[in-house]
Parts: sequence; C-alpha cells; structure tokens
Amino acid sequence: MSFKIDNISLTRSGFDILQAVNLFINSGQTTVIVGPNGAGKSSFIKVLSGDLAPTCGRIIFNGKDLIEWRSEHRARMISVLPQHSSLDFPFTALEVVSLGRIPHRSGIFRDTEIAREALQALDAMHLEGRLFTKMSGGEKQRVQLARVMAQIWEPTSTGAQFLVLDEPTSPLDLSHQVLVMELVSDFAQRGIGVIIVSHDLNLANRFADHVIVFDKGSVVAAGTPDKILSETLVSDVFGIDPYVIKHPETGKNIVVNW
Repeated sequence: MSFKIDNISLTRSGFDILQAVNLFINSGQTTVIVGPNGAGKSSFIKVLSGDLAPTCGRIIFNGKDLIEWRSEHRARMISVLPQHSSLDFPFTALEVVSLGRIPHRSGIFRDTEIAREALQALDAMHLEGRLFTKMSGGEKQRVQLARVMAQIWEPTSTGAQFLVLDEPTSPLDLSHQVLVMELVSDFAQRGIGVIIVSHDLNLANRFADHVIVFDKGSVVAAGTPDKILSETLVSDVFGIDPYVIKHPETGKNIVVNW
C-alpha cells in the first residue's frame, strides 16, 4: 500500500508553495525528502498528513482519497511529528508518550506497556517520571519521537501505516541521530512506510531507500540516493560546490562540502 500524490499544488496568500507534485511513496521503505529552505518540504508533509488541503489535486492513501478517511482511522495509520511541536502542560514523559495511544483504545495496561517500550527504544526510559517542561531540547525530542512511534507500534487492520517525521534528528546529538535512524529503518523493515524531511544529506545516503528532492515547490529528482545525490544535483539545488566520495566500508556516497 502507498501514498499516490496526484498533481497536487498549494497556494497560500498568493504564493505558489507546491506546484504540480506527482509521486508514489510506498510502505516498507524509508523515504527521505531533502531540499533547501523554503523548497516546500514541510508544506508537503502537512498536505500529505491531511493538516493542509491542497489547492488542487488529490492524495490517494491505501486505495482511498485521503479526505475520505475518518480522522480516527487516519490517526491509526499515519503518525506525524511536525518540525515544531510544543507542549506546555506539566505532563511526565510517560504521559506524553501515552498520548500516542489514544486512537487505538487498547486498554490502559497495554497502552502503558507500549509507551514504556517506546521510551526504552529511544534511550529515554530514565525520563519516564520527569516533567516534559523540565527537559532539554534533545530529551524533549526523544520523548516526542517515542510518542509518534508508540502511535504505530502495533499493526492495525485498517491499512498500511506510515511514520512521518519533519527534521527529527536536528535537536539530537550524533549518537541519538544514528539511534533514531536505525529505529526508523527497523520500522520500515516491518512494513511501515517512513517519510523523513532532513537537511542531512549523509543521513539520507546512509539510511534512505528512496530520496525525493524538492526545490522551489517542485520535485526536481526522485530515486535511490546513490543515483540522485550526485555532485551536479547537490550543486544545482543547494548552491554549493561539493565532493561526493565513497565510504570505504559500505560503498555509500558521502557528500563533503569544504
């Protein structure tokens, strides 16, 4: 099952944010969306998750128009972490993560068990009883990631599930960046679709099955990272003069900008 993005455009306040976007995004793989600031990446994520309605075009999700899905069913299948996510209530980490279980009605015992499993997976179990408002930025991000992962922790009979993350690793230190990307790769291997917006081309090279490049509201390239993230494309889209070299052990591309 998949997302089929059918000729969507988005105009806001007279500006064209997205222009004639046509894509397939499949479950069971990690798709990383890259592009410069203002390219339309976050707006695309909002349209994809149903938070913004496109000006024209439509999105087919699991064989049905996205707008036809009931919000409760959609929440069981699509879990989204936006680029900016604020929470000012004095909730503990466990309470925050448990919010991700609301669409499922699995019972308090099972939901709490899943919330703890998600915290453990994000190296955040020691934060279980700490107030969210008292945490560092990186700690908050790991708790929020645990929340959205808990939302799709178990399969649902409704349809294929997707984890949608907008710049999930930007507040994290290097070890936790790798931890998060390894976790989402595990989700993809379980058949869940993972869609990530990132500015880190080397994380995309290392972990992505599929890369989509946005620029000025349009898709300018899509495919496997070894074929897409070339010196020419990176130079044209990002305005830098990079070197692309091969990792000595994995053979995957590394983008170097001096």
